[in-house]
Amino acid sequence: MEEFVACWEGLDDPRTGNAALHEFHELLMIALCTVLCGGQCAVDMALFARAKEPFLRGFLKLENGLPSHDTFSRLFRQIDPVQFGAAFQRFMARFSETIEGVVAIDGKVLRRSFDRASGKSALHMVSAWGCEQRLVLAQIATDAKSNEITAVPKLLRMLSLKGTIVTTDALNCQRAIAQQIIDQEGDYVLALKANQGNLHDDVSRFLNDLACDATNTDRTVDADHGRIETRTATVSTDIAWLQEGHRWPGLAAIGKVIRIRETAAKTTTETAYYLLSTALSSYWLRVFRSVGFDFKRLETNNFLRHYALLT
Repeated sequence: MEEFVACWEGLDDPRTGNAALHEFHELLMIALCTVLCGGQCAVDMALFARAKEPFLRGFLKLENGLPSHDTFSRLFRQIDPVQFGAAFQRFMARFSETIEGVVAIDGKVLRRSFDRASGKSALHMVSAWGCEQRLVLAQIATDAKSNEITAVPKLLRMLSLKGTIVTTDALNCQRAIAQQIIDQEGDYVLALKANQGNLHDDVSRFLNDLACDATNTDRTVDADHGRIETRTATVSTDIAWLQEGHRWPGLAAIGKVIRIRETAAKTTTETAYYLLSTALSSYWLRVFRSVGFDFKRLETNNFLRHYALLT
């Protein structure tokens, strides 16, 4: 609890008098545990406290008993959103200090965040997902999808990238972003599409040439929900010719993933191309072939969704 409390330094307790019956940081801890378990509101927090009282008393004092749903509702209505945002970023930074594995960057519009009455547009969040930790490490709100490119560098600066592999979609396949990842001692796997026209054409022609010298290849087959999906990943480090014309920051390899999806009705094939700053080992090649993460799961992280709407 001492380390937990330190993360929230600078966040003032808005309650006064008898309203401050329950310890401030203990309420925050109960709220955090609740939303990590799927809770979404003050009522859920009070129910969680009652259901998990023995667990909570293992590290909380709860000197005045268990808080009610009114206590949680009153606290989160009055709390300063600016102070909360700054404190929450410090809290999440403690996790990002020891990031390992893949960090996936992507932006999504939060469901039900559009305010029709006031005409306020839906909230667009750019998030960093720690795939090994299964945790959103940091996120930034933007005004629109078009602003995602300017938000990603700010998001990356919040993270310690040493020893990680950062993945992004094609929108963020930018030289400046690649250079920043390298400068922060990380590696990247950047999706490459028509936004890098000549580079995309050169990479696709080379990797689709049967004479291509592929350094490493890996294949997986998954069967689920009435479909069979085969993914084949290919990586080549023969990129000296490519760098002569494009000079992409930190480029060490290029790759592609062929996804074949078979259902009872039809078979579809999709090919995606990537720029890599490292020649992948067999382990990372298995990670690479599945870089098409389902980012919709980020929207189900209720704690971060509530935080985003609050700020």
